[in-house]
Amino acid sequence: MTSPFFGEFMGTAILVLLGNGVVANVLLKKSKGEGGGWMVITTGWAFAVLCGVLTAIACGSSDAHLNPAVTLGFAVVSGNFSKLAPYILAQLLGAMTGATLVWLHYLPHWRESSDPLLTLACYSTAPAIRNLAAAAMSEIIGTFVLVFVVGAIFSKAVAATGFAPGFGPYLVACLVWGIGLSLGGPTGYAINPARDLGPRIAHAILPIAGKGSSDWGYAIVPVVSPLIGGAMAGAAIKAIGF
Repeated sequence: MTSPFFGEFMGTAILVLLGNGVVANVLLKKSKGEGGGWMVITTGWAFAVLCGVLTAIACGSSDAHLNPAVTLGFAVVSGNFSKLAPYILAQLLGAMTGATLVWLHYLPHWRESSDPLLTLACYSTAPAIRNLAAAAMSEIIGTFVLVFVVGAIFSKAVAATGFAPGFGPYLVACLVWGIGLSLGGPTGYAINPARDLGPRIAHAILPIAGKGSSDWGYAIVPVVSPLIGGAMAGAAIKAIGF
């Protein structure tokens, strides 16, 4: 039953269920976590990454990318792009599934929450200041940091220090937590095309009470910019020779 495709699908579904779940918990009316704030959201996303990575590995994907930008970045490093299309498809389907589960889990709360922008925020990202060029730069930088530091965590040099490989997923979760705390303010740090596009599609097609626009005019930024950042990080890793 396990396979790399299934692992990427399941891992990304768990990632989005828990990640967008914490956003819904903080933003939706009459939720127990309403008003929890940015610290709760960034912490929840860090744990979502950890749980997604471990799920992906258990379900058959030793790569546990969960993110097209990561897949692209390490394809650039290796020169092998054979995993790119199947992994991206699995990640996108997993993200849509996770977003659908968030809708079901918080089903009574959508009707209680009258602000369509907050509803959309439970699915996909939006910039704090509507400047597409600045938002794109933010996503490129954030994703570069993600892929580059993941490469460092699993590098031969770090392994040579005696670092146990099994701790890698925990450090990746800490990395995502740090990106959210330090770099997440301008855009909500998508840093993952599937994490944004899959839930945005789900938002568009699900019968969510009181929803508004899915903001497709912004969608190109969290889809394309992380791919650019991931590819740049892959090129840097290859040049340095991690």
